[in-house]
Amino acid sequence: MFTGLIEEVGRLRSVRPRGDGATLVVEAERVLEGLELGDSIAISGPCQTVVAFDGQTFTVEAIKETMERTRFGSFRTGTRVNLERALTPQQRMGGHFVQGHVDGLAEILDIRKLAGSWRVSIKLPEEGKPYVVEKGSVALDGVSLTVAARKPDSFDVEIIPHTWEATTLQDWSVGGRIHLEYDILAKYVSHMLGAYAGGSGLSMEKLMQSGFGGL
Repeated sequence: MFTGLIEEVGRLRSVRPRGDGATLVVEAERVLEGLELGDSIAISGPCQTVVAFDGQTFTVEAIKETMERTRFGSFRTGTRVNLERALTPQQRMGGHFVQGHVDGLAEILDIRKLAGSWRVSIKLPEEGKPYVVEKGSVALDGVSLTVAARKPDSFDVEIIPHTWEATTLQDWSVGGRIHLEYDILAKYVSHMLGAYAGGSGLSMEKLMQSGFGGL
């Protein structure tokens, strides 16, 4: 489990094919503190298991499922990545519940520089429409963000300067594809509504139209 609050930006030292997957060696500093074999680290969103490390790097082995659902296949030596270690019971929950289980990729439609922030519009995949509501949470490239606006086929997030400068979000460009993870609580609620609604006609869309989407 993660919070979506990035600890540092690392850099890929190497990416080597391994069967249907790949071995990634990541240069880092802060996330190496107290690191042990088998620990989990989210790399720009996807949760990966540490299989080796030294004083400057850690290594993970991405499997076929990860390669198919993420853009790990496009990672190259030098690629910058957001890094976060798994949450411990002693930490404050400053972001939201992020599993590190990326649901897929989403396209960046627009990036606007405002007076004190950046406004980014993201294309909303059809399967994700029940899970994204205004003022709700999403994780983009592993970063916990609040939905500033919800449109029929897209949503906006607004990013403060600290987050923009302390993550890889500053590397985003229009047309680029990023990792998207929906709020696990929203997915559970949607699943339970589907199970209990039966033939009543109750749906997430109807609830949102009735004003329950912001709860």
